Amino acid sequence: MEHPELPPHLLFGTATAAYQIEGGVHEGGRGPSIWDTYSRTPGRVARGESGDVACDHYHRYPEDIGLLADLGVDLYRFSVAWPRVQPTGAGTPNPEGLDFYDRLVDTVLAAGIEPALTLYHWDLPQALEDTGGWRVRDTAHRFAEYARIVADRLGDRVGRWITLNEPFCTAFVGHAVGRHAPGTREGTPALAAAHHLLLAHGLAVGELRAAGAGDVGITLNPDHLVPATGSAADLAAVERARTLHNRVWLDPLFTGAYPDNEKEVWGDLADHSYRRDGDLDVIGRPLDFVGVNYYRPIKLRDAPHTEPDPAARTAVDIGTEQVAYEGVRHTTMGWPVVPETFTEMLVDLDRRYPGLPPIYITENGSAEEDRPDEDGRVRDTDRISYLHDHLTALGAAIDAGVDVRGYFVWSLLDNFEWAYGYDRRFGLVRVDYDALTRHPKDSYHWYRGLLDAHRARRGADRD
Repeated sequence: MEHPELPPHLLFGTATAAYQIEGGVHEGGRGPSIWDTYSRTPGRVARGESGDVACDHYHRYPEDIGLLADLGVDLYRFSVAWPRVQPTGAGTPNPEGLDFYDRLVDTVLAAGIEPALTLYHWDLPQALEDTGGWRVRDTAHRFAEYARIVADRLGDRVGRWITLNEPFCTAFVGHAVGRHAPGTREGTPALAAAHHLLLAHGLAVGELRAAGAGDVGITLNPDHLVPATGSAADLAAVERARTLHNRVWLDPLFTGAYPDNEKEVWGDLADHSYRRDGDLDVIGRPLDFVGVNYYRPIKLRDAPHTEPDPAARTAVDIGTEQVAYEGVRHTTMGWPVVPETFTEMLVDLDRRYPGLPPIYITENGSAEEDRPDEDGRVRDTDRISYLHDHLTALGAAIDAGVDVRGYFVWSLLDNFEWAYGYDRRFGLVRVDYDALTRHPKDSYHWYRGLLDAHRARRGADRD
């Protein structure tokens, strides 16, 4: 398939996350995380799988960085495992953990690739969860301490820093839906977790600035929400969902206030006793960029609350129901493939938040069947089509005036896909989970061709 042409300034990369690829959970002084606990709880993860070994990136990272170098990316987004740096989430850092990320960053740089470091991709040290986790304010201060430790060690070589990845998933999928660690179904405590995550972000921004750590941002996953019908009820349902999914993060970060319809969305759950004067000033500290993860749109309609008693509701029980997207292809995640909504989401984001900092698409990709043929080749044409069409949609958003600076495919490797275990494959590179061997798929070679052509245009533009 031909390659879409994107503006020469756009940087390209791939992304991964520590718990999904590293393994080595009992090595190098690493402490347990909430995902170690969650994955060992019967019934939580498909087939009882865990990230204990994952892709064994902890031992095989030179090979994986070699794949990145062969691919020809500008950037590599990875995350640091907090319990590898601070096994209990507080106190003296673990030198073996910092040494690992030292080696990783040096290997990335030696390959001619710029690192983009995510401080938190969902692996909270279990010791902090035992004392309240994100529900309590102290965890935000512990996160700031951890951010400073990592910045003091790596800030001289890492130029892009992401504080949090998808706090929506941590606060609401983890604390209200229960499908991610810590796996609880809560109301006000989940809303408190959302606030403390934002506070942690703001405190960490202050520490990263003080350490001179380079460009600083946060990665969000704003959803493109579509009403099932044009009825007033469905339109109102979408507005409630917009607050849950998007505004509760974007408004404090970029307008200095929480959404004005919180009471309508959450009722008495939104008591906000955990918020303090001055918190919004910390949360809204200026950023150099915002990361955006995007995979699919969501179609919603108005529906009764799952729990009739308002005091017993979870934070996601807001009177909406997801409905099927008909007439389109779906990935193996069950997600509808509607590339034009990528353009619509970015343009809408740009219009709703004037003065938004530059955007990096920090994740975009698809899980597919990916069955190797008799020669071991993975002809993942659906993934290639997905990437082609979403990059074309990204180009349309840039043409419409959205300031996008970079794009990362999720993911370099097949990996541990959270509650799905190893059943969903997002990688450009197939991982044999028994032998731990790597096999580039057709999409890897397609993406490499795109990057070759893009570099040629970039060089011509400079000439």
